[in-house]
Amino acid sequence: MNSTHLFYFMPEILLVFGGMTLMILSGFKHIKIQTYAYVSMGFLTVSAVFASFNLDKLYSYKLFPSVFNAMFIADTFSSYFSLLLIGGGIFTMLVGKHYFERRDYFRGEFFALLLFAVFGMSMLMHSNELVTAFISLEIASLSIYVMTGFNRANNKRIEATFKYMVLGAFAGSFFLLGVALLYAQTGTTLLGSIGIYLASHQTSNLSVAELGGTAIVILVFFKISVFPFQSWTLDVYDGAPLPVTGFMAATFKIAIFGFLLRLLVVDFDTISYSWHELFYWVTILTIAYGSFLATIQKSIKRMLASSSIVHTGYMLIAVSSIQSVGIMATTSIIFYLVAYFLSAIGAFGLLSYITSDEKLRVTYDDFKGFAKSHPYMAAMMTIFMFSLAGIPGTIGFIGKFYIFTSAIEAHNYILAIIGILATFISIYYYFKLIAVMYFYKSPMMREGPKLKGVSPKVIALVAILILWGGLGNSHTLFIPGVDFLIKMAHLSYESMLLPFR
Repeated sequence: MNSTHLFYFMPEILLVFGGMTLMILSGFKHIKIQTYAYVSMGFLTVSAVFASFNLDKLYSYKLFPSVFNAMFIADTFSSYFSLLLIGGGIFTMLVGKHYFERRDYFRGEFFALLLFAVFGMSMLMHSNELVTAFISLEIASLSIYVMTGFNRANNKRIEATFKYMVLGAFAGSFFLLGVALLYAQTGTTLLGSIGIYLASHQTSNLSVAELGGTAIVILVFFKISVFPFQSWTLDVYDGAPLPVTGFMAATFKIAIFGFLLRLLVVDFDTISYSWHELFYWVTILTIAYGSFLATIQKSIKRMLASSSIVHTGYMLIAVSSIQSVGIMATTSIIFYLVAYFLSAIGAFGLLSYITSDEKLRVTYDDFKGFAKSHPYMAAMMTIFMFSLAGIPGTIGFIGKFYIFTSAIEAHNYILAIIGILATFISIYYYFKLIAVMYFYKSPMMREGPKLKGVSPKVIALVAILILWGGLGNSHTLFIPGVDFLIKMAHLSYESMLLPFR
């Protein structure tokens, strides 16, 4: 057995073993919720250590080819994304710890499902075969379905789970149809082999493969809430527990975009021209409709859910530019995923901490005078809103700068202009929250949780990372900054084009 290959597989092995361990422990009723949190954190942390193995190197391996027949690979791209996904699990656990402790319906099974969800996403990043990718995606999706409706006494969450599960199963059927059509055309489901077949048969009729690829893209559109497949987003995000909402909005989106990038760069590069108009128009409609939804919301949670649709549109701007400026567009998407992850996990995490005492702050009006009663939490929320809006000095601004630059380099001027206009519109609904916190008096004194425990410290750390991502670089301190993230994004792109070893 190749020890190097085993090292690259260790994060997934640890995640599965951790999930099984938590399932066993959940049978013991006397175990406290803190114990489950610490056990899951331990497995996630060790998995992150293994995922960072050779992270700054350029490599591409078939993992145990004699056993899995090139179904799983390890390259810089998959390892980097796996580390991001595991980091998403860690941050979800830390920022939601206070929330979990104040809800008596959380059990050990919930934390097991979180580990299984991260496992499925990580396996999706290592998948080099379409059926394997589908199974990995369904492992993650099924786990999130249950996490969404984990509180069986809450009808709102049961409704969200049912809607998400039914629509998700329907969208999944398109993926399987696409796999069948691609196999009918190419005779294989291996990603690299499909790409080789399509590149060597460019003069042939590839309409069946194009139809199959389109069916797969439809599933991706559903998972990342692209118009017109976004109808589930508001109800599901609003119905799920806040830490789960943050996990779906930030971490799950990383996994889906990672899979889409591998498809477009490796597999569908030859036929992606046929989707140019499709991506162009869905990008415009996604940004426009998401912006409209965000401006009319009164609930902060639903506003953030709506704005997540807009951020999907921003990344689709760069997706539309991949065929013209591949490395620049792909790098900008990878960087933007990190920027949005930090901003979203911080915003949803702070909301979960604020509402953990059951005295819910749901609407804009509920946050009137919040800066006076909780100045530190208001300052952190302001940083998150600044980053989501793309204000200079935050990592969100750097992310949008790269996205719009890639569009301009690819001569997609209309998409760049629409993205910039949407950014100005976003100032309205993001700054509206800042305004009510600082410039409106509260009609009644409302208490919230005090700054204690690990959750507010981690949320503050996320706020610092957002500022560091916008202002710092790797040359001023021995701390990874923008330069490191851009380097990793470049290596990730280049590793997808390497021949396997």
